[in-house]
Amino acid sequence: MLKDFKAFVMRGSVVDLAVGVIIGAAFGSIVKSLVDDILMPPIGLASGGIDFANKFIVLKDGAKAAAPYASLADAKAAGAVTMNYGLFVNQTVTFLIVAAAIFLVVKLVARLQVPVAVPTAPSTKGCPFCATQIPIAAKRCPNCTSQL
Repeated sequence: MLKDFKAFVMRGSVVDLAVGVIIGAAFGSIVKSLVDDILMPPIGLASGGIDFANKFIVLKDGAKAAAPYASLADAKAAGAVTMNYGLFVNQTVTFLIVAAAIFLVVKLVARLQVPVAVPTAPSTKGCPFCATQIPIAAKRCPNCTSQL
């Protein structure tokens, strides 16, 4: 059983998948840093520091009636049932920024990669009699007129 498990783990696809997951996690932290540390500060300045985190609708007041609640934390502390549309807006905006950042990183990586030359099929062959290059489909050499 241990031998079968070792054979399973050492298969190329399992090792490739493990490497992909590890690289993906590392790439995720890079993208998160790009968004949080590079992109969000200018966006926050441009938008005037708008934060939707405390935008919510009270569906049912809490046991400790202190409505209206100044913040979402106050509503949660009072036990109120809330619909947190502001958090949803924040997550949606964050997703769009992360998607744009990933798009830019992928485009940058694609631009930095050196294109690999794809070998093309040969279109000529050598004549065995006169050693000149002739088309592959030729039945007779145009130079020495030999039958091929």
